[in-house]
Amino acid sequence: MLFLTETAAATGAAAILGSPIFMFVIIIAIMYFMMIRPQRKRQKEIENFRRGLQAGQEVVTSGGIYGKIKEVNDGVVVLEIAHNVNIRVDISTVFASPVAMQEQGK
Repeated sequence: MLFLTETAAATGAAAILGSPIFMFVIIIAIMYFMMIRPQRKRQKEIENFRRGLQAGQEVVTSGGIYGKIKEVNDGVVVLEIAHNVNIRVDISTVFASPVAMQEQGK
């Protein structure tokens, strides 16, 4: 009888591991840890960067325009892109300049 109980337990475990629902849960967990969680972390870092924007920082817009921040107002950033050439852009389009990031790392 002991043999039948061990076989039944092994069959039950195999059934759970082989079930489509279990595989679906495993795939969702893998997607969460490989894609969703890192993306949320990146979004938080970008939000913290935007909250800390100050005049004089070098940034790049989502359109690829490099400039230096002249002033930061409610949701609007004034960038100097050339001598005495200023543009206003929405704060959501501003990212850290790759050039400034490389210089910080050195």
